[in-house]
Amino acid sequence: MARALTFARSMQAISASPNLERMIHMDMQAITEALRAKVGDDSGLGAVLKFDCGDDGVAVIDAKASPNTVSNENREADCTVAISRENLAALISGELNPMNGFMMGKFKVSGDMSVAMKLSRVV
Repeated sequence: MARALTFARSMQAISASPNLERMIHMDMQAITEALRAKVGDDSGLGAVLKFDCGDDGVAVIDAKASPNTVSNENREADCTVAISRENLAALISGELNPMNGFMMGKFKVSGDMSVAMKLSRVV
């Protein structure tokens, strides 16, 4: 019961966050710029990671390139994260923890799961 109450309070705090409200309205270009800033020249991923936001578009981190690049070019990736634009914005802002997001079904991962496990290095 205490665990459920703690979870409910966490979710209430997240949903009431003014930062989350601002982040939810980020378009893919703003998300791409935020990812570019977080990734920098060397994210340590060593792979290509694609965030697929369906009709909203994609953001691809090429961490095999030196320096690392981030683009909206839809291409093959070692790991693909199927996620809504809103949840991706929440990941980037820190409002959604990658492990919690995965466990709560906020996104699905396909491809190399070891790349997804390094997601916290990027977001």
